[in-house]
Amino acid sequence: MAEGHNLTINGDRLWDSLMEMAKIGATEKGGNCRLALTDLDREGRDLFVRWCEEAGCSIRIDRMGNIFARRPGRDDSLAPVMTGSHLDTQPTGGRFDGVYGVLAGLEVVRSLNDMNIETERPVEVAVWTNEEGSRFAPSMIASAVFAGVYDLDFGLACADEDGKTIGEELERIGYAGDSDCGGQEIHAFFETHIEQGPILEDEGITIGVVTGAQGQKWYELEIEGQESHAGPTPMPVRRDALLGASRVVELVNQIGLAHAPGACATVGMLNVHPNSRNVIPGRVFMTIDFRHPDPTALATMDQTMRAGVAEIAERSRVEIGVKQIMDLEPLPFDEACVASVQKGADDIGYSSRRIVSGAGHDACNIARVAPTSMIFIPCIDGISHNEVEDAKPEWIHAGGNVLLRAMLERAG
Repeated sequence: MAEGHNLTINGDRLWDSLMEMAKIGATEKGGNCRLALTDLDREGRDLFVRWCEEAGCSIRIDRMGNIFARRPGRDDSLAPVMTGSHLDTQPTGGRFDGVYGVLAGLEVVRSLNDMNIETERPVEVAVWTNEEGSRFAPSMIASAVFAGVYDLDFGLACADEDGKTIGEELERIGYAGDSDCGGQEIHAFFETHIEQGPILEDEGITIGVVTGAQGQKWYELEIEGQESHAGPTPMPVRRDALLGASRVVELVNQIGLAHAPGACATVGMLNVHPNSRNVIPGRVFMTIDFRHPDPTALATMDQTMRAGVAEIAERSRVEIGVKQIMDLEPLPFDEACVASVQKGADDIGYSSRRIVSGAGHDACNIARVAPTSMIFIPCIDGISHNEVEDAKPEWIHAGGNVLLRAMLERAG
């Protein structure tokens, strides 16, 4: 491995690449909308593939549409050191969430080329399909299929609100690959990402050395009441599905507060039917998102929610069905990979701290099948999943430098 402080990526080139990719699906407020497997997602994928091929990489696409750009090593039979993230965004997403981890990996490849560094192991950059889960639920679906959490048929059959499946949309945009999804040995995996929270910026720290991720539980609830006229129907006899949903929203918030400071509890979707101003709502679809780093606390949150929902259903005179669609246990990352990230930050002299990820990432699935860690950089005001999401160029550069060193240490 090359040594010394001259071992650095081209930060200006990485920033320019981010800004070029941000033109695809740009929004009026400066953010991005590239929902998974839309035409805009295809444009982003096409641009990434072109850049990787120009950097001398071979391209492989698996059956879930995951893209792997490979820079060969001296011994190409060895398991690769891999990095990557995702290109899809939230409907009102930012310019850095996901895409930074993809393009930081590309910049590592470009910088290795610039410095004429040949690694013992091959280096790969991955783009994982549908990380956000904003179009197809659950989130992180393709990395989960890769890791064996779900089978391929389940992944391909996931459908959006219009009934279009991942399999159909992969075919439509030309990214239905023919290689197996999973079963590939990975020597080490690193994912670089904005923190999506305020800790690093508030503490004036440049690098978050991510030691693991919170556990997560996702639920979908169907609340059935009875539609009726808003005028003639007396209050005591109403079966108002939205009233029941409102009580569930309050319950979820109370559960989050009761398990502070580690807990996060969110209702992110609420679809009301028939959604007419003079009709008592007869049906509501809603989601719940629970997170906590302690599995015991997470289990208690689950039990409290289920008991509370049953009580609300009886009190509100409605029926509530609860379906759990994701269950991720709190996850520690590989100690050796964490140490590689820490060493990368220390060798350059960046300020750093250990941190647990509050968000789910593809790295959380890959950690089930390969040694894994993550690198966080600050984002301004801790804001993400928002068009105003932003990061300073010097932070972008720093995270790329740490990624380069961590990957080189593991790739040889």
